[in-house]
Amino acid sequence: MPSIEVRPFRRSDRDQLTQLVNAHAAAVVPGMSVSVSAVLSSLERQPGEFIEDPWVSERATIVAEQHDRIAAAAHLLRYYSDERAGRAARDVGEIHWLVFWPEAPAGNPCWPDATPAADELMAACVRQLESWGVTRQHAGGELPVRGVYGVPEQWPHIRSVYERSGFSHTGHAEIVYLADVNALPHPEPPIAGLTIGRSVGMNGTRLSAVLGAGVIGFIEVETFDEGERQSRHGGWADIGNLQVAEEYRRRGVATWLVGQAADWLRLAQVERVLDYAWLEGQDYLGQDYTGYRAFLGAVGFRELTRTKRGWVRTPPVPTAHLAEAAARRHSSRDR
Repeated sequence: MPSIEVRPFRRSDRDQLTQLVNAHAAAVVPGMSVSVSAVLSSLERQPGEFIEDPWVSERATIVAEQHDRIAAAAHLLRYYSDERAGRAARDVGEIHWLVFWPEAPAGNPCWPDATPAADELMAACVRQLESWGVTRQHAGGELPVRGVYGVPEQWPHIRSVYERSGFSHTGHAEIVYLADVNALPHPEPPIAGLTIGRSVGMNGTRLSAVLGAGVIGFIEVETFDEGERQSRHGGWADIGNLQVAEEYRRRGVATWLVGQAADWLRLAQVERVLDYAWLEGQDYLGQDYTGYRAFLGAVGFRELTRTKRGWVRTPPVPTAHLAEAAARRHSSRDR
């Protein structure tokens, strides 16, 4: 078996690392890829993420080189253990993503099976998490690519590596959807006097359904502005919010808003739009997605993947903590 070297990422690895990232992205979202500069930038910080990225105290990128080839790679984050990080991430060490080549031609000495390299890389990742001394260890697949996060069903090789290393899925699952903008419906206004208003929203451009002096619903669409960073962005967007006042639901307002958003995206030469929904249960705000999943299918969205978020490994208790606990037990008996 060719020797495997697990080591920190070097800038000279950038092209092979980008190939690995894009191969995993393309298996989930058709035609989606990022440039070398986008991958390099994501290893330093997430410039568009202004909430959670400032919580990160350390970053580490590790690769496994096998037969002069980058066979596997992982990017790790450590979050602050104090008030500088949100409670959900406080004192968490995370494998932000891990990728490796899962297929190898049988008997080809120039293209060996990368599974052993992935296992050695994973062992190094666990050692890094434990050396940080974090109280919680998480893992996922948040590549610097839109629509790719968690562990998608197209990555059984990643799931296997995580599970062999003691990670288990304790979170929820989500569905990623994709629609051809030109195939989205374009109905007439379902209510007399309904007009569209446009403004800046929280997640992109907000198109509001205006009836009289009030707003009865809105949709927000965000076009991907990383054109210089993405290799084949092809005009992409996603839906950030879609809401309709309860008394106007099931009257065609949401479908009409999707059509208005499609018109706007076509003017921006956007061809494809993504959306997301929880597979089951309620999200953190108590929203149930059963009806929304049915709605997305009805207006022309197709399911791309089901992805599992929330992979957790219980770290061993540090030796110092064990000694401290034993001392407390002895002290208690002495009293």
